[in-house]
Amino acid sequence: MTQLRITDDLDALLEVLPADIRHATENADDSDNLLEIILDLGRVPTARFVDREIVLRDSEVTRAELDHVDERTGEFDADNRAGIERTLHRISAIRNRLGNIVGLTLRVGRAVYGTVDIIQDIVESGKSALILGRPGVGKTTLLREAARILAEKKRVVIVDTSNEIGGDGDVPHPAVGRARRMQVREPMLQHEVMIEAVENHNPEVIVIDEIGRELEAAAARTIAERGVQLIGTAHGQTLDNLLLNPTLSDLVGGIEAVTLSDEEARRRGTQKTVLERRSPPTFDVLIEIQNRDRFAVYADIMSSVDALLRGFPQPPEIRMRDEVGKIRIEKTAPVISSRLDAKETKGTRAQRSPSTVMEEPVPSSFPVRQESSRGVLQPVKIYPYGVARNRLMQAAKRLGVPALVVRESSEADALVTLRQYYRDRQQPVVDAEHRGLPIYVLRSSTVGQMEQFLSDLFNLRSELVKNSDIDIVKEQTQQAIAAVMNGERWVDLPPGPSLVRRLQHEMARQAELVSHSYGKEPRRHVRIFRE
Repeated sequence: MTQLRITDDLDALLEVLPADIRHATENADDSDNLLEIILDLGRVPTARFVDREIVLRDSEVTRAELDHVDERTGEFDADNRAGIERTLHRISAIRNRLGNIVGLTLRVGRAVYGTVDIIQDIVESGKSALILGRPGVGKTTLLREAARILAEKKRVVIVDTSNEIGGDGDVPHPAVGRARRMQVREPMLQHEVMIEAVENHNPEVIVIDEIGRELEAAAARTIAERGVQLIGTAHGQTLDNLLLNPTLSDLVGGIEAVTLSDEEARRRGTQKTVLERRSPPTFDVLIEIQNRDRFAVYADIMSSVDALLRGFPQPPEIRMRDEVGKIRIEKTAPVISSRLDAKETKGTRAQRSPSTVMEEPVPSSFPVRQESSRGVLQPVKIYPYGVARNRLMQAAKRLGVPALVVRESSEADALVTLRQYYRDRQQPVVDAEHRGLPIYVLRSSTVGQMEQFLSDLFNLRSELVKNSDIDIVKEQTQQAIAAVMNGERWVDLPPGPSLVRRLQHEMARQAELVSHSYGKEPRRHVRIFRE
């Protein structure tokens, strides 16, 4: 168990403040929890602590006081950040349109020794690690400690864009140990300094804070491909939102839409166009800092991203530091791979069992699970074979039914498949028949078909029909058909549930007219027109 040791050089920050604001901050007597001091022109000065914010005095901040602070700090760079030499404090400026300072944020920088113990095995493993977390959660502190630990045995170069890791001034803060530090003249040039560090200084490890631009992500990939270990942070909080960030998704391999063959789509149980990882990830390990004492670790980014895109995300390893500083690790058992991930062999054609096979439309008298005594629908476990899982979950969400999509037929209460797979007597279908499992057969893998299947599975058909006056629906549809037959280009019917729309489509077909559904639930409606 590592003992935490904190160095904050708080006196150096307080010395740049006007005397009365400094005394008010010291009188708050909570320096260990001080986060930042806010000075805005024409407003009262405030101090923000971990759990509260206090007003330092009743009078407003003047321009002379802002100039007083400006004169006692370092030069502001292109991103309006300055520092105090040989400290980790950061002073950020807000300027008006003329470039004059109208606000200052003085953020306390602390060197915390002993924080990296929770992920020290990952840092020392030689694998590249990407750290995510919300602002102020301790990403840069962790990065600084990792650089110090690694520099004891390896050649470490820090690319320090805003001087947050190594502090302001030409001499880096002692908290980075033996690591060398390269400063960046302008934030837009960070990617060039990253490449320069590899080409000129022969590092074994490069430490980067705040990868936020596409060029920086590309530079990180170039560095990783040269065999250099990367320890970096990026904007984002979770793997999910990092994947959705088009600028930074390349750090974890990126995503692209691909079209599968019919056989592969059937094997996976998905639609033909799916999202897949575009390339190998730049980083090997992803670390989400949920709070200062709780981390989520994805030890294999490649498999985690692949599983997430397949719709079965792998749970991360949770690492926690308890009240006495002891680290606990919770590992979740790996998810059993789906039978759809293995090659399926066709079984011998067996005698069909009509009593267990429901081909759409399914009689409403054959629900798998009735409502409980309190009228609440009970969950039903469904094993989809050759059916798009994402559409099935979408249909369940639309209807608001508790359908649980499972990965093994042995866990299921019902199996749903497509007509051609049932006719080919695929092995999962044969196994389900032998077990007496209800089998539902769809004509196509559409959301509409799945809504109808789920309506029958949960016995919703009678409820939906009861809530819609069928006689009125038929009358409105007949009037629309007559209007089109008499020359109208098209007629839009009132919105209705899927079963009502199905009836309207059927009536239009019987009249030899064309009909399509438009809009989104709950305003989705049918339009009838001529071909």
